[in-house]
Amino acid sequence: MSDRAPMIGYPNIQKMYRLQWEDVQQSYVLLFPEGMVKLNQSAGEILKRCTGKLSVIEIIADLESTFAVSNLADDVEGFLAYATQSGWLHWPEQ
Repeated sequence: MSDRAPMIGYPNIQKMYRLQWEDVQQSYVLLFPEGMVKLNQSAGEILKRCTGKLSVIEIIADLESTFAVSNLADDVEGFLAYATQSGWLHWPEQ
């Protein structure tokens, strides 16, 4: 269990980035003017839900339901914190 407060908000991918599936890479990638980040499956699944329409709680619930697992909050929030720090995500005021 994490000591940090739960994340709240509706994250979406920054405008300068584009998430897409790459057949050649067999993975999701995050494209930006200077290059590309190849994402692992978990990161791709999280980021494809970051549309600004789902809250963090809804993203976690959807992932847990889709993959029939539980207790993903710490991992998802940890990745969202990393993605935010990397400049990939925008957190609009709701």
